Amino acid sequence: MRIVVLVSGTGSNLQAVIDAVNSGGLDVEIAAVGADRPGTYGVERSAAAGIPTFVVDFKAYPDRAAWNAALTEAVAAFAPDVVVSSGFMRIVSADFIDSFGGKYLNTHPALLPAFPGAHGVRDALAYGVKVTGCTVHWADAGVDTGPIIAQEAVAIGDGETEDALHERIKVVERRLLVSTLAALAAAGTSE
Repeated sequence: MRIVVLVSGTGSNLQAVIDAVNSGGLDVEIAAVGADRPGTYGVERSAAAGIPTFVVDFKAYPDRAAWNAALTEAVAAFAPDVVVSSGFMRIVSADFIDSFGGKYLNTHPALLPAFPGAHGVRDALAYGVKVTGCTVHWADAGVDTGPIIAQEAVAIGDGETEDALHERIKVVERRLLVSTLAALAAAGTSE
């Protein structure tokens, strides 16, 4: 299974995927890693691992439609079976998702459909829930919507800070992403 991974930041989930591939524990080919802005550590990680990279800088386009078209073209050049949004902080268009047969995988640091959006961890803490977690799902053109593939709960400790909770969720999220990709690869991405 060929994947293209999209990142906006450090790429810690991406590194878990790279490590799993390199150890032989994940049978996927990382065809490329792309970012929405220059200078991301996720792209640097990928380049250091010998993975092709590209940047489609959101700020370089006159509008979202032009950026989506450029992103679609850049990703399509690598002919992925699945596109993985791994800390990618841009909403893509329905046309982008449709271009890849709806196989746009996303991770989110909350138990969707609860707490969608860019601040899932903060929102869970503010609401006062005792359990949150992470979700891996097929994304659609909404914000953190689409069919859920896997979820795992993470209990919230008394007085836990947003940063501490987010780091604990990321540990689970990395494992869940790798196991989901392994299951999809084994099933031929038909799930």
